[in-house]
Amino acid sequence: MPPRKAIAGTNLEQAKSHNRRVVIEAIRTNGALSRAAIARLTALSTQTISNIVEELESEELLRAQATLKGARGQPAVPYSINPDGGYSIGLQLDHQLAVGVITDLSGTVRARIERPVDRPTPAQAMPLLAAIAGDLMRKFRFDRSRLLGIGMAMPGPFDVEGMTSVGPTALPGWQDFPVAEELQRLTGIPVTVENDATAAAIGERLYGVARNLGSFVYLFIGTGLGAGLFLDGHLYKGSRHNAGEIGHMIVKPGGLECGCGKRGCLERYVSLRAAYECLEIPDPDHASPELLEALLANGDSLEAWVAQAIDPLRQAINMLELALDPETVVLGGFMPVGVIGLLASRLDPLYLSVSSTSARAMPRVLVGAAGKDTSVLGAAALPIFSETNPQFDVLQKPHAF
Repeated sequence: MPPRKAIAGTNLEQAKSHNRRVVIEAIRTNGALSRAAIARLTALSTQTISNIVEELESEELLRAQATLKGARGQPAVPYSINPDGGYSIGLQLDHQLAVGVITDLSGTVRARIERPVDRPTPAQAMPLLAAIAGDLMRKFRFDRSRLLGIGMAMPGPFDVEGMTSVGPTALPGWQDFPVAEELQRLTGIPVTVENDATAAAIGERLYGVARNLGSFVYLFIGTGLGAGLFLDGHLYKGSRHNAGEIGHMIVKPGGLECGCGKRGCLERYVSLRAAYECLEIPDPDHASPELLEALLANGDSLEAWVAQAIDPLRQAINMLELALDPETVVLGGFMPVGVIGLLASRLDPLYLSVSSTSARAMPRVLVGAAGKDTSVLGAAALPIFSETNPQFDVLQKPHAF
């Protein structure tokens, strides 16, 4: 029997790092705050808050605003995120497009570049991604010492035999390829890689409808389908960073054949690829989401696909609600927002689940608001996400006896 894992204690440096994240997250979520307000929101002592704020201000991650007049005593000084305190590069690779952005610490996009691709192999994509990073830094001039790193989003699942590189919704040749290491070698910049659905969950929480949520599921509808899981205040990635690969969950036993070798997988009914095939759009390998948007705008019927997709989507939402009990499920990804809205409008009645309560503060399903760049914005946040999101598992790291 393997050794039992227990919750270990934490050392002072880990607690300090955790508290810094908590303070920055409180300010990012609520806007400019005084030290007293931060202390109330975080339950940290006044002295701890003072030390952290002074440290973050000296590092130019926070900046003091005009003082607020109080009823008595010294006026309170509010602190806000300093946008120029740091910059990061976000890259996203998909079947037909490579996108890059530079964002500041507030998440504002300072430069954006996109390049067409065609289901690229690592040998084709790596030099292109490195070139995009270089072009971004030439397009937007900034203090390079403030560059925090590169975050990259790409389709999963990662390193799963028979799934990572097989079928029309997978990218070929990426099985076991050391993406982060190779991109770092080409650019000289630290690189963090995440699947596109997880990156999109980060982007939606920072910039979209999930901004103040502690638990939600982001359904990323792209060429395939995946889910980003934000649970109890932090991302859940799974033991091999493949949590949320629900596109290969069987919703119709014996149904449509999937590239993974099974039949009836969810993404065979709910995905861009599924829509192209159901609507008999020519050359689905090179079809664009804008085609669906144009069909909708012209009044052409998407009914054949919606009718095929809606019950599998209801099943997926039901399973996610029962398994994870999220505050809401957010629909987004590369699927045009109008088409996602059409899907969302047809979901009722949803199946009975733990989310079926009249006391709900928000709908069970929301359409994402961060747009088609949600994943690349989330990717840009990867190098700084540990500074802008309290990850409570830092204080509960597994320890083997």
